[in-house]
Amino acid sequence: MEVRPVVTDEESERDSIHTGESRELGEELQQDLAPLTLPELRNVVQEMSHANSMLKLEAAMFEKFLHRMEPRDLISHLVPERRGSSVDLGQPAYPRIRRKSKSRIPADRLACLTVEQKCDLAQRELEETKEDIHRLKDNSERILQNYLAVLEEADIRLADIKKAIADFEKDIVNTITKKKGSVIASNKVMRYMEEKIRARDVLKEKIRLKNDSLKAQKKKMQMQLKQKEELGEALHEVDFQQLKIENAQFLEKIEERNQDLLRQKMTVGNALQILNCYKRKLQTTTATATRLVKDITQRKESLEKIEREFIVVEEERSKAEILNKKLRKQLAYYKVPPVLDYVHEKIAVHELENTIKIWERKVEIAQMALQSYRNVWQKARMASHQLQALLPEQAAH
Repeated sequence: MEVRPVVTDEESERDSIHTGESRELGEELQQDLAPLTLPELRNVVQEMSHANSMLKLEAAMFEKFLHRMEPRDLISHLVPERRGSSVDLGQPAYPRIRRKSKSRIPADRLACLTVEQKCDLAQRELEETKEDIHRLKDNSERILQNYLAVLEEADIRLADIKKAIADFEKDIVNTITKKKGSVIASNKVMRYMEEKIRARDVLKEKIRLKNDSLKAQKKKMQMQLKQKEELGEALHEVDFQQLKIENAQFLEKIEERNQDLLRQKMTVGNALQILNCYKRKLQTTTATATRLVKDITQRKESLEKIEREFIVVEEERSKAEILNKKLRKQLAYYKVPPVLDYVHEKIAVHELENTIKIWERKVEIAQMALQSYRNVWQKARMASHQLQALLPEQAAH
């Protein structure tokens, strides 16, 4: 139900006065803007637009402040307590700002806030906004944690269901498909269900006990928190400011330590990279050294073999030199025989070769005769054996 304000005669007079004053102000504004050029008018319009936007922001902030504050708090907040102030209880709580014009505007029409009051309002709105943001952040984090917990629980439930399905198919379904209509399969299904029910009861009991322990822990933490809050009431604002300062100092130290830690991690990372590089170089050098040692060993073995062969060759060379000297010596004392001796020797060799061929032919003829004699002897021997075999048979008859 809306309450309509009662318009008095004084307010109607004021409205009429304000209407006349606004008309006069419009005429004065036209007279002031008449000599200005177009760029100057644009600058004036931009300045007025900026001023209007700032006034809108201030008005919106003041409306929020009025909606949040109660009338008593508003009066106690706007009325200054210090002496020598230009604001009294019988007068408006805001300083009066007058425009330079021919007709004076009433003071309560142009009453506005002081700079201190604006700063106080802005500070309060900033604190309220920060609290709202912090509250919204806490609620969002709480909702996110709840959703994450629900997702985790759903994943666990899904994994349990999949495992139960796999166990059921492995233990029951395969058995039922192999033995259709058997009493053993139904008994096995009943035992499986009873085991699952017992396991579920055991799990429920464990969860109940864990829930009781968590409730007791929660109650204990609430009591400790309440004690801390009761003890914290005895502290003064100075102590809180000191704690804030110390907290800020510790945060700065923590930040410095974190920066040092990051630098140390970067240094360690660079050192590890250099160490890995040197390790790779060491492995390459070790492999090269091992290969060179093998090459040196092979070269030494080849050198020893060459030295042994060199000794053998030297011995053979000395023997060859001795033989060469001996042959040279024989060659030095050698005399060529006459040609007739060579011819006679050649004829003798030819005759001996012919004689050898004749004797070889004779040997072949003798071997052929011997073979024929052996055949005749073999036949005679077989005939004698047959005759000896027949004679005892005739004697027996």
